[in-house]
Amino acid sequence: MTKAVVDGTVVADSPDTVVVEGNHYFPPDSVQWEHLNQTERTTVCGWKGLASYYSLEVGGQTLENVAWTYHEPKDAAAEIKDYVAFYPQVSVSTD
Repeated sequence: MTKAVVDGTVVADSPDTVVVEGNHYFPPDSVQWEHLNQTERTTVCGWKGLASYYSLEVGGQTLENVAWTYHEPKDAAAEIKDYVAFYPQVSVSTD
């Protein structure tokens, strides 16, 4: 099981993450969406496409733009469509 945790709160957990460029991408149904708020930030990856970002609210703190997803990835990244990855401010570990 792979877990994404902030201050003891599990924000995502799944046995079926996809690892791309060292990041665990969590299936959308494994994410605790009540902690995430979509932001205006986007970036473009040459082979994955347009990334949309989320801020994370846990324990009274907000971590800006620490999660991202590809809603319409390029064909090379189709397996991570709508999957969510996290920046290092979120502790991702495997059991």
